[in-house]
Amino acid sequence: MGEKVNQFDDIYLDLAPELGLLRLAQSGLGWKARRGEGLFTVRDADLKRTTWLRAARNFQLRIQLRDGRIVKFDGFQRDDFEKLKDIIKTNYGLQLETKEMSVKGWNWGETDFSNSNLVFSVQNKEMFEIPLNEVTNTSLTAKHEVMIELGGPDGEGGARDKNRKGDQLVEMRFYVPGQANQEGEGEEESNANVFYNSIKNEADIGDAAPGDGIVLFADTLCLTPRGRYDIDMFPAFLRLRGKTTDYKISYTSIIKLFLLPKPDDVHVLFVIGLDPPLRQGQTRYPFLVFQFVREEETDVSLNLDDETIATKYDGKLEKKYETRTYEVVSTLFKTLTGRRVTIPSEFFKSYHSQSAIKCSMKANEGVLYPLDKSFLFIPKPPTFIPHSEIGSVTFSRVGGSAASASRTFDLKFNMKSGVDYSFSSINREEYANLNEFLQNKKIKTKSMEDESTGRYVEMVEDSDSDDDTGKRKRKSVVQDFGGGDDDEGESSPDEDFVADESESDVAEEFDENVSDSGGSNASDASDDGGSDNERPAKKPKK
Repeated sequence: MGEKVNQFDDIYLDLAPELGLLRLAQSGLGWKARRGEGLFTVRDADLKRTTWLRAARNFQLRIQLRDGRIVKFDGFQRDDFEKLKDIIKTNYGLQLETKEMSVKGWNWGETDFSNSNLVFSVQNKEMFEIPLNEVTNTSLTAKHEVMIELGGPDGEGGARDKNRKGDQLVEMRFYVPGQANQEGEGEEESNANVFYNSIKNEADIGDAAPGDGIVLFADTLCLTPRGRYDIDMFPAFLRLRGKTTDYKISYTSIIKLFLLPKPDDVHVLFVIGLDPPLRQGQTRYPFLVFQFVREEETDVSLNLDDETIATKYDGKLEKKYETRTYEVVSTLFKTLTGRRVTIPSEFFKSYHSQSAIKCSMKANEGVLYPLDKSFLFIPKPPTFIPHSEIGSVTFSRVGGSAASASRTFDLKFNMKSGVDYSFSSINREEYANLNEFLQNKKIKTKSMEDESTGRYVEMVEDSDSDDDTGKRKRKSVVQDFGGGDDDEGESSPDEDFVADESESDVAEEFDENVSDSGGSNASDASDDGGSDNERPAKKPKK
């Protein structure tokens, strides 16, 4: 005759979103998900202590194992207590203890670290606890404020389980006043700093065990987010260590890599694309932008044996490097992440033979890189624009009388999603090369020659031309007051006239083109010997 098995339906295991069945027998207990392959078992000899308490999902059975681990089962009803108490007493010889939780709702209490959890208590009663394996980052956001970011135990980078549904808690902040009592002389350490260091150590986001790291690049300049960081690379993740921040980033969360020379011929930029992005408070950083001096060289040895390099990394790494720093960094990231490193397009060169053009995005100055499959603006804010998502590109102030006096023009990407990206203060000399690049990539372009009238001119290929260099012709998109298009190689008599023209002014110039009487200004009239129908000179519009 088999042993008796007691079953409870609709039970959750720890933070898992799936419901399952919990079965208890004399030999142990087991939980199995209703759907999927989720299965968890514990032998009776491994059970040490059981506790019953109120939880977010009804009532919870908390089991402490002899190895120190804590297992939680949520979803019990209040009426299940007596039945569960008798089963645990009969099968395992343990008492089902009850634990009273604090329900006052106070936000002021004490913290403690217990069984890999951060426990927050009010008046010696536990209010909530945070599994430390859910903590992915912590930082000192103020003198007495400590922030912790919550992701999940899945993966080395603590990326949140994508199978979880609904809203998730991603950040908490603790205000920790006062100074810590220290023996001996020296500067006092704040309680916030002690709490911050404790979280780093307990959550395993601080220093790793000696000998685990592959290589360390110290004091590396990062433009976004701004600061200097130590890049400590491990087999499955990397750590960015700053003065007040410490990030742990899984290689699986790195989705893009760019190696781009800066137009100053002195620096090289290495850009890392992240998903999910890095967070500092309310700010998200989907791209990290590091800057290296082009001629700077480094001498490093990797903490890897020859067998590991040959088998695990297919011989793509070397035991020792003595070359430029940015080459070593990009090679290591390419090998450890398995991502391709994007370099500048060979189909674009600026007027000064550079791979990027200088421009501004709103009030931020930076550089725009036309790449083979995208555009990338850096350093702040890093903006990634794939070619496939561009509906059209609009040039402003590239033609007409008002634009002739300007040394720069503007550029706007009209995305298929309806979002626009505008860049200004682009050197006028870059227009020809940039427009040719867009035409080669089959991206629709148009030029807004007169912003006051909203007149657009679309640039299209001249299919009737025999010139292989790709001559362009203009097609009017919005009918202008004058009717016809101005010849690109000729200028109007009032080209140097800067003031805006009203509708009547344009009509007068048009009438002048078809009439032999009168003139457009006083000087023309005097040259013709005067006329009774002489019109006064135009005045600037106020």
